Amino acid sequence: MAAKKSKKTAEPESAPKLFYIFYNQERWDNWLKTLETADWAGDEESDEMPEGFRILDGFSDDITLAVIKIIRLCQNSRIPLEEAKSKLRSVEEIVMAEVPGEELAEIVGSMQVSLVVLFAAGQKYLEEIRPPAEEVKNLVKEGRKVVTKDPEKALDIASSIGSAVINGASCCGKYVKDTDEPTLFDEWLVEVERIADAMKSLKDFDEEAGESS
Repeated sequence: MAAKKSKKTAEPESAPKLFYIFYNQERWDNWLKTLETADWAGDEESDEMPEGFRILDGFSDDITLAVIKIIRLCQNSRIPLEEAKSKLRSVEEIVMAEVPGEELAEIVGSMQVSLVVLFAAGQKYLEEIRPPAEEVKNLVKEGRKVVTKDPEKALDIASSIGSAVINGASCCGKYVKDTDEPTLFDEWLVEVERIADAMKSLKDFDEEAGESS
C-alpha cells in the first residue's frame, strides 16, 4: 500500500507592505490653504476650540507623524541612514520656510517655533546622540533653569530629551506645566510629548518607501 503523502501546512501569506509617500510641498501648501479659510473667532457661547486652532493642532500632528515615519522607516531598515537624514532635512526645509502673508505667517510661526525641536531631536537621534532615559528628569530641570538666559542651550537640551524619547524614554506629560505664560522650553516639551504619542501610534508601522510626489 502506497504511503500517504504528507500534507504541507500552508504558510500564511504575509501582509502586503504599504508604500509611504514622503512629506512634500504640495501637502504643506494644502494645509496652508485650509488655515487661510479657517474660522479663528469661533462661537463665544461655545466651549469648543475655534476651527482654526483645531486645524493648526492637526497640522502639527501631521508634520510630527511624517518625521517619525521617516525615522521608523530607518529603524525598520526600509531606508538607509543617510537617506533618512536627507529626507528629514527636506521636510524641515518645507516646514520652516517663510510663510507668505503677514497674518498667516504669524499663525504658522508659532507652530514653527515649537517644531524646531522636532527636527533637532530627529537629527540627534539619527546621529546617535541619545541620552539614557534616566537622564530625562535632570535634563528637564536644567532646561527650565537656562531657557530665559540661553534659549539656544534650552533648545539643545529639549532636543536631547526628544532624541531620548524617540529611543524609548518616557516623557513629557508630567513635566508640562499648565500655565498661562509657558516658556519656550515648555512649548518644546509639549512637542516632545507629541513625538512620544507619534512613536506609540506608529509602534507597528512597517511601510516601504515610495516616491514623493
